[in-house]
Amino acid sequence: MKSLLIVAALSAGLLGCVGDGEPTLLPNSDPALHKSSTELASDAAKRSYEVSAPKSDAANARAEYDIMQRKFDLVNLSDSDWSNVEVWVNQKYVVFLPTIQKNVDEQLNFEFFYDRDGDHFNTDKGKNPVQTLEVFHDGTMYNIPATME
Repeated sequence: MKSLLIVAALSAGLLGCVGDGEPTLLPNSDPALHKSSTELASDAAKRSYEVSAPKSDAANARAEYDIMQRKFDLVNLSDSDWSNVEVWVNQKYVVFLPTIQKNVDEQLNFEFFYDRDGDHFNTDKGKNPVQTLEVFHDGTMYNIPATME
């Protein structure tokens, strides 16, 4: 029993806390995402989906998502880094990134995406599926076809 408690304590220390620390179970390699869930939700509440922005399907990017691991893998395949990027799921949930580097796999856990009400993205057992993944930068909203891993 004592060893089980030690393992549980170590696991809790490694995994983190959704409410007051890292917003995901595992730390993210992008320092811009080292924010608490409160900070991510607050940032999302300040953002609005740019309905009137020019739309493009020509983003040079690839995206996959994994329902079981609750994450997106997004790669900027263009020739340059993207700056001041908003990544949108279903035109409702958003996460801001100062930069998405070219040819770097950006792992974005579902818990990074918040809506204006402070709720993070969740598929809700299929009731809220991923319908769209879009990236807003340089004044244009880019549709990124996202395939399931």
